[in-house]
Amino acid sequence: MLLGKCPYCENGEIEVRDKEVRGKKVKLYACSNAHWMSEDGEMYELTSDSSCDFKIWQNSLAKYGKWLSYKEVRELLSEGELEVELLSKKYGKKIYYTKNIILNAEYGVSVLWQ
Repeated sequence: MLLGKCPYCENGEIEVRDKEVRGKKVKLYACSNAHWMSEDGEMYELTSDSSCDFKIWQNSLAKYGKWLSYKEVRELLSEGELEVELLSKKYGKKIYYTKNIILNAEYGVSVLWQ
């Protein structure tokens, strides 16, 4: 399944790939020009024939109670910014709040804290 054009290379498309990390199934939204390999199932590295390294892990915002859906990744790729609802469990209470996320070349996405 293709979600949109890669924001960092000319001819790449963002694909959905199924990966398993620490025994859990997770989606990896990665450029078609990025080829990833893993020897232990935890650390993924680019192969030598990769020309782009863009990726977004579905669970990249899991510490904030958020897993990114296909629809959200599509919107983020087309708009460059997306408002999401995050969760804080400070002091034993669940507090929901909204923040914007943007594309980040190194980490896939970043939260705008301003």
